[in-house]
Amino acid sequence: MEDKIREFVDIVNASDNIVFFGGAGVSTESGIPDFRSTDGLYNMKYKYPPETILSHSFYLREPEEFYRFYRDKMIYRDAKPSVTHMVLARLEQEGKLKAVITQNIDGLHQMAGSRNVIELHGTIHKNHCTRCQKFYGLDAITESEGIPRCSCSGMIKPDVVLYEEGLNDHDITSAVKYIREADVLIVGGTSLGVYPAAGLIDYYNGNKLILVNKSETPYDRRADLLINDSLGKVFGAL
Repeated sequence: MEDKIREFVDIVNASDNIVFFGGAGVSTESGIPDFRSTDGLYNMKYKYPPETILSHSFYLREPEEFYRFYRDKMIYRDAKPSVTHMVLARLEQEGKLKAVITQNIDGLHQMAGSRNVIELHGTIHKNHCTRCQKFYGLDAITESEGIPRCSCSGMIKPDVVLYEEGLNDHDITSAVKYIREADVLIVGGTSLGVYPAAGLIDYYNGNKLILVNKSETPYDRRADLLINDSLGKVFGAL
């Protein structure tokens, strides 16, 4: 494993066109649970399954229950950037990393200092009124009770992609462009089982696909360098 981490460091040091594609595992080291881990959100027991609660139809049908769950399980205001977040921000500042493409909604990449972040599934930090489209920050959700309301009485909706909703076309186009043009593609902390996001890996044309994940993924055999270890250990070597 140490040899693989040294190879990882050598590849990163030699490139100035790196793209990082990350999932929930990037933020678990910041204390945010991974939905699909053994002890994650999807294995807990609630009145409804999380997949149901986090769907567009449930949001419309039972918004009060949706927001009770959303405030309790989707927002971690005390979370701080991990080693991985910080190193990625530094690599961008050094001109080596061109983009971070993330499936996370926590905003920790920006908190660490990353600027070019494509948030495929949106962010908890942006919310809007479904009636007048007025923008609201996170406080509008966390400091309200029940259904958060706009000054116009419209319901405030988080700018996160729920089940049954499509990804933003502009974000997809940008992600495809960065991945297609990358010299090095680092994929970290994701099971690569959620589509269409996982399918973005197919656009990579290079020969330096680095996959860092503790568990197996459907893309393991395609990786040019496969590291089954923690992101913090691997990125900490940089």
